[in-house]
Amino acid sequence: MEKRIIKEGKYRYIEIGEGAPIIILHGLMGGLSNFHGVMDHFPAKKYKVIVPELPIYDMPLLKTNVKSFAKYLDQFITHKGLKDVILLGNSLGGHIGLLHTKLFPKNVKALVITGSSGLYESAMGDGYPKRGDYEFIKKKAQDVFYDPEVATKEIVDEVFATVNNRIKLVKTLAIAKSAIRHNMSKDLPHMLTPTCIIWGKNDSVTPPNVAEEFQSLLPDSELFWIDKCGHAPMMEHPMEFNSILDSWLTKRNF
Repeated sequence: MEKRIIKEGKYRYIEIGEGAPIIILHGLMGGLSNFHGVMDHFPAKKYKVIVPELPIYDMPLLKTNVKSFAKYLDQFITHKGLKDVILLGNSLGGHIGLLHTKLFPKNVKALVITGSSGLYESAMGDGYPKRGDYEFIKKKAQDVFYDPEVATKEIVDEVFATVNNRIKLVKTLAIAKSAIRHNMSKDLPHMLTPTCIIWGKNDSVTPPNVAEEFQSLLPDSELFWIDKCGHAPMMEHPMEFNSILDSWLTKRNF
């Protein structure tokens, strides 16, 4: 990662630009580099882009859950002295953003979710017993995207290493179970934070009907589709993703 990681106490993060803060929340298998396109685009538009490294594998097992990460995010925002943040989360990151917004609504000016868990997701599930099989893991990684070529060898190697590390595997499963347990369908109608939903039309992890359900349940939300796109729109179609988000932020005067 060529963008410099800042280390302050227990926090590790990337920070670029000056202006309204956009905090990016990565997913369970997604590194900070998944958001290169966003990091390259928005600082020039007068936003401060901050990407904290979530302590997915550092929490004690009993605290390896969505709620702990939402509280960790609150501590990070306090540490940075930020107000009126825009949260942008993919997959598990979207779920953390949603729960954080429910728990700490005064922190959050706007929310952006893409391929977010919180209502439904198709996890790797039965695939884990085959975790020693590289080709199987490669296929699972490719299935996340519409274009399998997006799953580079580097991405596949990272997933393979994660699921073959016993401690990381146990924590990965704990988080996945926590995400399924922590269904937010009853919370969303009470959350008034303006929300931009950007979704891949071909997402097989959190299918399109999940995006439609988020839109129907969140009172102040807009849904945008990206065609020929899977679970990580900001990786597969970074320019289109940035264009949609840019227009929405401008329209809402954020």
